[in-house]
Amino acid sequence: MRLFRSEEHAGRSRRGDSSQVITLDQAARLARAWYVKKLAPGWRRHTVEEAEALFAQLGFDKDFWRLR
Repeated sequence: MRLFRSEEHAGRSRRGDSSQVITLDQAARLARAWYVKKLAPGWRRHTVEEAEALFAQLGFDKDFWRLR
């Protein structure tokens, strides 16, 4: 993960790579949604389908966040 002060700054630094730029708010929402399950009794890993559904629910680019 690399942090930038603006999307323009990120664009200058990417030099054509295919990374996905997300905001700090999006990263925080992902962290909350991803890790809240770990606090529950009987925790298990997300399935691929559950993870992809979570990424879609948060509005992340489908191609970049695809796990299969």
